[in-house]
Amino acid sequence: MTALTLACFTLTGLCGVFRLLAGPSLADRIIALDVILMALMGAITVDAARRGDTTNVVILVVLAIVGFTATVAASRFIEHAHRSETRATP
Repeated sequence: MTALTLACFTLTGLCGVFRLLAGPSLADRIIALDVILMALMGAITVDAARRGDTTNVVILVVLAIVGFTATVAASRFIEHAHRSETRATP
């Protein structure tokens, strides 16, 4: 069962990589990076559960904090750029 779950997370990560490379906008690429990060975190979690080892929990916490911070920063950047464009055009 864990092998099937890891395969699904791998497929999800590959779909995220495809969207990252083919995404037409910056927002699409940011969402793709979030998908890739969540797939990686899910795979680490399943592997830790399979092994019965909790040493990877620290890695998961760090990945979650970095992912959240990066998403918030990128969304604020996109919002600021959008506001600048709407003010510049008469």
